[in-house]
Amino acid sequence: MNASSSVLSRALARKHEPVIPMRAATPLVNARTIWISDVHLGYRDCKANYLLDFLDHIHCETLYLVGDIVDLWSLKRRFCWPQNHYQIILKLYELAARGVRVIYVPGNHDEPLRRFCGQHFGAIEIQHEHEYVSAHGKRFLIMHGDAMDAYINHSWLARMLGDHGYDLLLFINRWGNRFRKWVGRPYFSLAGLIKSNIKGAKAAIQTYQQECLSEAKRRGFDGVICGHIHYPALFEQDGLTYCNTGDWIENCSALVEDYQGNMRILHHTDHLRWKDEIRTTNAHA
Repeated sequence: MNASSSVLSRALARKHEPVIPMRAATPLVNARTIWISDVHLGYRDCKANYLLDFLDHIHCETLYLVGDIVDLWSLKRRFCWPQNHYQIILKLYELAARGVRVIYVPGNHDEPLRRFCGQHFGAIEIQHEHEYVSAHGKRFLIMHGDAMDAYINHSWLARMLGDHGYDLLLFINRWGNRFRKWVGRPYFSLAGLIKSNIKGAKAAIQTYQQECLSEAKRRGFDGVICGHIHYPALFEQDGLTYCNTGDWIENCSALVEDYQGNMRILHHTDHLRWKDEIRTTNAHA
């Protein structure tokens, strides 16, 4: 057993508790399919309570876990596995047991799980990538997105996602939101605001988006659904659709498709907030 497998086993080896059935409540989100990514269980800035509340209030046919659900990198540096992180794992198995198809597409932070692609962890499917056909008949490539790092290895974004700079952003986010809560203000992604207003970060995010779209086009898909960069987005460009699910350490976001085939991004923190519907953009804007 290698170090990553040992860390994961330790995280999941807590005393097993009975799965508590979902409380009877009108779901906040009733959808055909929901995608979440970059939860980073095992990392102290994971917004586990917000995610648990979200999972308690959804009804869907399929739930995609688009990578970095468990942060093995962080667990190897500093073991952190609070009860609410474990409860999320239980909740995912509970949803699967109740008939939701749960498909896990591992990312770079939970890369060892890629060795199990094509297999099942209980009722949860593990896939390296996946093809999704929307209610409108569009074919989407589902991937975590870390393969696109080859195009941005020397960029600001790659450095921020890989070193202490990103920890600083999350430190600002953590303490800024503690202050906001103290004065009665709702959660707000200060880290996201900082990233979206730094020229180098914006350029790196745009490079990532364009490379994901290029990969989808090269392989004959109508669009791509990914995560990885912690920047939720949904737009159409040159007949292709780009969807990024965001994350649960900054933005607390998910991608949702309703039964009519409409896709939207939502944010779930102190309250549920929907983003605007899909927009059209120009590749040369």
